[in-house]
Amino acid sequence: MPESLVLAQDVTTQPELTTDILVVLGVVALALVLFLTERLPIDVTAILLIVVLVVLEPWTGVDPSTGVSGFSNDATITVLAMLILSGGVARTGLVQELGRRMAAYAGDSIHKQLFATVLATSPASGFLNNTPIVALLVPVVTDVANRGNTSPSKLLIPLSYASQVGGMLTLIGTSTNLLASNISGRLSEEYPELHAFSMFEFTQLGAIVVVTGALYLIVVGHYLIPERVPPRADYLEEYAVSDYIAEVAVVPGSPLAGETVGDATDRFGSDIDIVQVVRDRDRSVAPRQDVQLREGDVLVVRTERSAIAAFEDLEGVEHVGKPDSVADLSTNDETGTVTELIVALDSRLVGERLDPESFREEFGAAVLGLRHRGELVNERIVGRRLDVGDTLLVQAPQETLDRLSRREDVIVAREPPRPEYRADKAPIAVAIMIGVVAVAAAGLYPILLSALAGVVAMVVTGVLEPHELYEAVEWDIIFLLAGVIPLGIALEGSGAAAYLAWLVVSTAGFLPTIVVLWLFYIVTGLITEVISNNASVVLMVPVGAAAAAGIGANPLAFVFAVTFAASTSFLGPIGYQTNLFVYGPGGYRFSDYFRVGAPLQLILSIVTVLGIAYFWGV
Repeated sequence: MPESLVLAQDVTTQPELTTDILVVLGVVALALVLFLTERLPIDVTAILLIVVLVVLEPWTGVDPSTGVSGFSNDATITVLAMLILSGGVARTGLVQELGRRMAAYAGDSIHKQLFATVLATSPASGFLNNTPIVALLVPVVTDVANRGNTSPSKLLIPLSYASQVGGMLTLIGTSTNLLASNISGRLSEEYPELHAFSMFEFTQLGAIVVVTGALYLIVVGHYLIPERVPPRADYLEEYAVSDYIAEVAVVPGSPLAGETVGDATDRFGSDIDIVQVVRDRDRSVAPRQDVQLREGDVLVVRTERSAIAAFEDLEGVEHVGKPDSVADLSTNDETGTVTELIVALDSRLVGERLDPESFREEFGAAVLGLRHRGELVNERIVGRRLDVGDTLLVQAPQETLDRLSRREDVIVAREPPRPEYRADKAPIAVAIMIGVVAVAAAGLYPILLSALAGVVAMVVTGVLEPHELYEAVEWDIIFLLAGVIPLGIALEGSGAAAYLAWLVVSTAGFLPTIVVLWLFYIVTGLITEVISNNASVVLMVPVGAAAAAGIGANPLAFVFAVTFAASTSFLGPIGYQTNLFVYGPGGYRFSDYFRVGAPLQLILSIVTVLGIAYFWGV
């Protein structure tokens, strides 16, 4: 028997701290630093991990074929297929329709609104990826709040949290569940109690978690969430747009007369962006670069406070002040709408520097303001690097917003009144999802095969167009899985997992087993807050299994505790992507997540651990 397996089965005796273990723990430390600091995009970090593990093969044991094995791993391919299936359901408008019907029921009662939010989110998240569900429901829930004279802040964090607890209803609820199942199956040779999870293996506990979380959010949670965004908020006031908006007129004889918006932008400089051209009573919102200017045109520009005075010295224009009120910037739905765009998880904008001129040309929307991680960016926004969850205040014609709502790069925070969904395909999409789940649950074929068959069925039946397959995949998640899977293999093979398990047992061995199990839940939850949920599963599942074996406990109980803890991230906006999606639209601060999430995390840790002990024993 290999030495690492002996160590994994006996962690009551201190393992030897070998060079292999030190090297692998060093790679883990590197991964933690990169995930925490976000110096590199998450997919680039994943690729770097593969390279480092293979280069250090003499110590990590990861050869080139093992290094890239994550791309062909069952969990990775299954997650890819499930993302596509979720995208197919999204194209039918089914989730939005569910949200709208629940909104009609909610009215102006905060408790009904929260109940509707949870009911529309949690069950769906058990079968569809929760990231697109939250992306689809952000505008719906925001409209529910505004129509009911409720602050959107009261509903958006509950939306994110409800999607996370809902993901624990089935194996396919989150990518974390699938990855944990894969690791558990791989460890079954060392620990006979372990196995790959079945479709509804932990549904009974997941249902208890959902009910507990729902009761907390509906009865208690909303009291802890401040009203950061007022009901029916004036976006322009919220973003203090009037401080950065000026109007300049094209005077008679101006060299700008006859030139284009692009020419004017070149003259003004990169810090000044033309967001409207007012001609007589007509307003051109987000004008294109080739729009010709005339004498008497009034240009509404977005710039910095310090740059407004510079218009006094510009040839051919006269600074005529600011709009009489921020309401002057607002236009009716036929001309233009002011709303927010949220940078999506797999957006091409992530990591790009904001160039309002290029943004206007590509997206047809004028940028008026920016929130980064909930904080309003004052002064200079040009050149700011965009990140997931950043929220752009824009003005655009309604047809442009309709088009943007169907793109994968941004989430429109205001639901389009004329959405174009394949509603006639909704019954087919639902039937396909039911078939995928039923085949896997009955054990006829593995979930990998049934999910891939479902993807083919989505295309054949016209629910998805072939080119939409690639748009539906969140590729950074796929690369992350591919990168952390060989890291998990290195942790197990080098004996590092057994060494970490010994550290846990040596410090907590005097505690009752159920308390050690609870500590594993808490530690995993804290790790998930600073790195990805998938990375925390890769790190903690082998350690938990080894620690359980070392103290004579049930390894499956520890694996389930790690899985549930890694799939629920409530303490901050960074640990889970759905938390980032509601950051800007809710106007939240970092502390808001902790205020409402810490009690929920504590309650669910107790409920989950007691449930595991009851259903599976410790």
